[in-house]
Amino acid sequence: MNYRAQLVGVFGDPVDENPTGVMEEAAFAAMGLHFRYLTLLVRPQDLTAAMQAVRALNLRGINLTIPHKVAAVACMDTLSEAAAIIGAVNVVVNKDGRLLGDNTDGKGFLSSLADAGIPVADKTLTVLGAGGASRAICVECALAGAKTVRVANRNQERGSALVSLLNQKTEAHAEYLPWNGVLTIPADTDILVNATSVGLAPHTDQRPDIDYQGITGAMAACDVVFNDPNTLFLRAAADRGARTVNGLGMLAQQGALNFAMWTQEEAPLQVMEEVLRREFRLPG
Repeated sequence: MNYRAQLVGVFGDPVDENPTGVMEEAAFAAMGLHFRYLTLLVRPQDLTAAMQAVRALNLRGINLTIPHKVAAVACMDTLSEAAAIIGAVNVVVNKDGRLLGDNTDGKGFLSSLADAGIPVADKTLTVLGAGGASRAICVECALAGAKTVRVANRNQERGSALVSLLNQKTEAHAEYLPWNGVLTIPADTDILVNATSVGLAPHTDQRPDIDYQGITGAMAACDVVFNDPNTLFLRAAADRGARTVNGLGMLAQQGALNFAMWTQEEAPLQVMEEVLRREFRLPG
């Protein structure tokens, strides 16, 4: 009898409201796998020590969420091609003490758009934020054929760096949008993405500081925030007639990719999606 479970989990700050563990553990149970998922509070100054603990405790891998995705790159032994281009890591696989960093955020986002019937090819995106999630989404959408990617960020250096990366590494045309005060959404936007943490629990009473009158029924509005999935940003966009995609689809899709990387088994995606719907009391 083997009493030792294979351990995976997530490092974040904040992380208490992160539902990934519920989803992943349901998937492990459905597949009969002796895995456990730990939700761990890791402060920014403790990230290096926490990554060393992945090796010391023989964890099979770890997810990384706010604010660790970019900083974790320096802790990896190797990076996947996607993570190297994006410059951010959201999933780590421990292979005999060597840490492989990968990024499944953008692929999960694309899959959630595809499920909603929203194409990316030849479209114009306006993406709010330039952090780890934004970098993954922008790169993957550009590689998937987006025509134009505009990055709005209050820190010009960070936003411009992402735009330069996109122009150098992809065929998409990328532009930086200064975000000083209330942001005006370009009228030709096809897909508007909130890739910031604004609206994430416990701050569910907040929404990005944009001019919501600029959102139209011709746009799709997407949010990476999944807790609460019914964000003020999406509610305001829906009031303007936009199609909306919440963060649960991206969470489930990237979670399924992570599951496969850790277990070498295909993830039971339907189980994972159903668990998230129940967790947030959403209709099936």
